[in-house]
Amino acid sequence: MRVTIADVARAAGVSKSTVSRVLNAKGEVDPGTADRVRGIIARLGYVPSSRAVGLARGSTRTVGMLAPSLTWPWMSEVLQGAVDAVETAGYGLLLFTCHRGRESMVQFAEQVSARAFDGLLVVEPEDEIDAVVPMRRAGLPVVLVDDRARHLSFPSVSTTNDLGGELAARHLLALGRRAPVVITGPPHFGCVSERLAGFVRALDGHGVEHDPRRTVEGDFTERSGEEAVEKFLADGLDVDAVFAHNDLSAAGALRALRAAGRRVPEDVAVIGFDDIPLATHTTPPLTTVRQPLRAIGEAAANLLLAHIGGDPPTHDPVVLPTELVVRASAPHP
Repeated sequence: MRVTIADVARAAGVSKSTVSRVLNAKGEVDPGTADRVRGIIARLGYVPSSRAVGLARGSTRTVGMLAPSLTWPWMSEVLQGAVDAVETAGYGLLLFTCHRGRESMVQFAEQVSARAFDGLLVVEPEDEIDAVVPMRRAGLPVVLVDDRARHLSFPSVSTTNDLGGELAARHLLALGRRAPVVITGPPHFGCVSERLAGFVRALDGHGVEHDPRRTVEGDFTERSGEEAVEKFLADGLDVDAVFAHNDLSAAGALRALRAAGRRVPEDVAVIGFDDIPLATHTTPPLTTVRQPLRAIGEAAANLLLAHIGGDPPTHDPVVLPTELVVRASAPHP
């Protein structure tokens, strides 16, 4: 059931007009009372609807964006796409991160209630989705970016991770590689299972069995790419190709192969995923599956703006295509 301003007023022992003044920063409210009201707002997960905010003080013309961390190498491209769409529509954007875990989310919940922005973009939701669900139930439009596998009830924008894995496998098969290994990311990300499924399916279609021992779980860092390759080689596996689930771990794999005296691409071909700027600066330059990162951010923002404007939310995900970008780490046959 949706939390109302009356619920907040009742729990705080004040009038609805007092709650409204706290939310809108209008009129004199005792600081202690204001703090108590904000605490109740955060505890109950109350979020004023866009319509209610518009009636009270006009539309905020502001969109919130919640991201895990700004250190993610592809985050800047997604953010730029979202900013382009939001600013074109005459809105502003407030950016929040949740890199401090629970503490970040508590602060975010307080701010989203107090500021009452018109809608929210959430990038790669993990545990923070538990805090976002009641906000959406309370009337806040929400769109997810790039994790439709676990949260099918939310409007979302993603990319063809499954096809990306398939493209990588097909390319390696065309190069005559029959002993690939895979470096994944953390399994709680929906993209990981999708990329692996597409890759294995393409191998199976060509009669190449993928032994589970030839897949190692990484964490999307360069170091995890290095450690995975070191493990494969220490285990004595025959390796003629590496498919890494992002470009950072692919860069680490390149470094480990070079340290082990394996030539790329002559001995081992390497393919990454994302096509971040780093991919053109590795040695050799990295063949990778390109995600349309800026287009993803733009599409997510436009979907959210349409919802804010009155369009009903869609449960059909917007899925943008991936493509293989061929460079020297796995050149054309």
